[in-house]
Amino acid sequence: MGPVPFTAETRRRGVWRGEPKARRGVTLIELLVVVIIIGLVVGVSFPSVTAGLDSVRLASATQSAAAFLNSAVNRAERRQDAVELAISPGENGMTIYSNEPGFKREFHLPDGISLDAVLPAIPGETDPVRRILFLPGAAVPGIGIQLSNRHGSRRIVRLDPMTGFPRVESVEAK
Repeated sequence: MGPVPFTAETRRRGVWRGEPKARRGVTLIELLVVVIIIGLVVGVSFPSVTAGLDSVRLASATQSAAAFLNSAVNRAERRQDAVELAISPGENGMTIYSNEPGFKREFHLPDGISLDAVLPAIPGETDPVRRILFLPGAAVPGIGIQLSNRHGSRRIVRLDPMTGFPRVESVEAK
């Protein structure tokens, strides 16, 4: 095969006068720079992403705890049955008991969320489990349950003694 004719097309492709075709692709240095940039972006954003996920986990856990408390109040009122709520910070959960045979409901907080305290605190309390009784037709006790995550964010789920509905409060860091 003879020499390639000189045209604008052959010059653009680098095939003029027997020159090898122009190489296309990415060099190893370019690839390394891109990988380093991606690593830096991931390294910088990772703490904020995990904090965001823990915040979402805390919000979800407080809503679940509020729903659990609401179910205890509703069971006492609708079934006209005494209901005991056992709150155990050591086991990181709550349990509902009733006079109905075999009735027991448990709620455990997800990993990364801890049940810090039951409010109001009782001075000199030695039992690690706080037991609260809901009676039909009686006022709901004004209690609060403080939850926190690994990053120090805290929320309190409080039972309103007037309405019996739980509400969630965010606690400002000191």
